[in-house]
Order: sequence, then structure tokens, then C-alpha cells
Amino acid sequence: MEEKERVVEKHPDEKPLADLSEMSAPASPGIPGTVVPAQEEAPVEPQGCGCGNSGGAGDDPSFIYAIGTIEARFPSMGVEKEFVQAVKEGKTANLTDRQVLYEIMSQENNRYLAREVCFVFTVESMDTYILVPKTGAELNLLIEAIKSTKAGDRDVIIGTRGPIAPPDMCNGLQVPLVMCDRIYSFDIEGFINAIPQPKGMEKGAFKNAAEELFYKIMQLADNVGELDEHRTVNYIALRYSAIYALALEMFAADKSLSGVEVLPSRLSSTRRIVQVIFSYVNRSTDVTEKYFTRVDVTEKWPFLVSKLQPFYER
Repeated sequence: MEEKERVVEKHPDEKPLADLSEMSAPASPGIPGTVVPAQEEAPVEPQGCGCGNSGGAGDDPSFIYAIGTIEARFPSMGVEKEFVQAVKEGKTANLTDRQVLYEIMSQENNRYLAREVCFVFTVESMDTYILVPKTGAELNLLIEAIKSTKAGDRDVIIGTRGPIAPPDMCNGLQVPLVMCDRIYSFDIEGFINAIPQPKGMEKGAFKNAAEELFYKIMQLADNVGELDEHRTVNYIALRYSAIYALALEMFAADKSLSGVEVLPSRLSSTRRIVQVIFSYVNRSTDVTEKYFTRVDVTEKWPFLVSKLQPFYER
């Protein structure tokens, strides 16, 4: 397909399924809220972090845009024993262990404990990163991320990858550090409910199709969020509702999603632009239709370059 000259601007179609920035505020009717931001505080950085840099001197920074789960862990026996002491002084009856962890660390007088624990980011239950908050606001978001006990909840981190953590930082866990700039939390049910429902599609059929589509997209997002293609897929999965609207329209027309390709765009020159191609096959005729969108992932914050449109093979 002949590619036209790129116009670097945010598209009006670039809308989140559920406004994740609003999810960081107190919940309002119909919006699944999880996080209450704290007032800005001094930077929070564990000793020996060095997260402001990439893995080596002179390297370009490696940006992270990942979907997974945030867990809090004790870096040493001393910190764990101090936490147990704080639990004895609190009210934790009828709470699960995870709820107890949140209840204690969310109290202002126990903020020192929150600064001591390790916040580990996992992808499909695999330890992937140790998260380092830039300020007290990000620390508060990390604390709030461990509040929910729902199995379907997901966390999103955006930041810069640092070096591998030293062995004494998190009880021997040696994975890359990530200096967090933004942290989002959402639940799957609220996410699916935010997908636009096509006209003429029954509610029951819509919900079933939306759930199937969501989990297919999440399979694409099963990555560590570091490579350009990873960040591209994660970004559009969370921030570009048009891909869901198109897929549901295809389902209604008896077409199914048969493949997704993530490739560097020919428009890439001084900017890193990635295109995502969605293939849909007609269940009756086996004819395949393709649509694509382009995303700029040059910087920490990806953005849409081209809206979703038909794709034609050269």
C-alpha cells in the first residue's frame, strides 16, 4: 500500500476505553476508580538505585509501557518483622493478607514501611521489574495498586528502565529497575463495559464478543513492555478504542480476527513508527480484510500517527 507523508499529531480517534487518568482519581458513577493520588513529595529512590540512567553509560534510555500486576514484598527479615509489629498495633480482623498489607502501608504513620518494601511488577506471574517511584505521588499509586484482591485486575506502568537490581535490594531478586512516571490500575469488567457497543448488536452478543476480543488483545500484550512492538501493542490495547469497535463490527458481519502483525513502518526515519495490521477473515467466503494503524514510539509517551484504515498489500 502506498504510504502517504506522515502528519505527527494526535488523532481525534485516540480515545481510551476507560479514561485511565480518571481511574487515578476517586471513583465516580460508572467509572472503575482505584487510586487516590497523593500530594507531591520529594523524590523516593532506594539506595543504590541509579534508575535515572539506562543500563550503561552513554546508552539511550529504554522506555517501558507494560501491563501486569504489582506486588509488595519484604526486602529483608528486619523489614518483615517491623511490619508484623505494625500489624499488631492495627485492626486487621476479617482481612486477607493482601488487604492487611494495604491497610498498614496506607496509613500515614506507616509511610516509612512503604518506602522500605519492594514493589515488584509481574507479567503472567513472572517477576519482571522492581518499581521505583519518582515522588511520593507515585509511591501512593503503588500502595493503592495492591489494594484490590480481584484476580482480573491489571496494572499499567510507564517509565524508564534502569540497571539490574543489586542482590541486597529485594531479598536477592535481580531484575531490571524501572523508574515509574505513571501508574494505572483497572479491572477487566469495567474495561469491557467501556468498549463502545455497535448499533444493532444485542447486549448479550456484544458482551460475549467483547470479552473474547479483550482476551485475544491481552494475549498480544503478554510481554515485558520494552521493545517498540511491545509498547505499541500495549498502548493501542489500552488507549485506542477504535480497534475494539472495528472488531465488534467484523463479528457482527460474520468475520473473525485471524491475525495481528506488528511491523516497523516505512515512514520511520528520524522517528520510530510502528504499524499494527489486523486481519479479519469472512467465515463464509474465506476472504481476508486487513486494517492498520500507526503509532510513534520514539519517546516515553507513545501516540497515534494514523487512525485505523484499510490495508492493501503492495
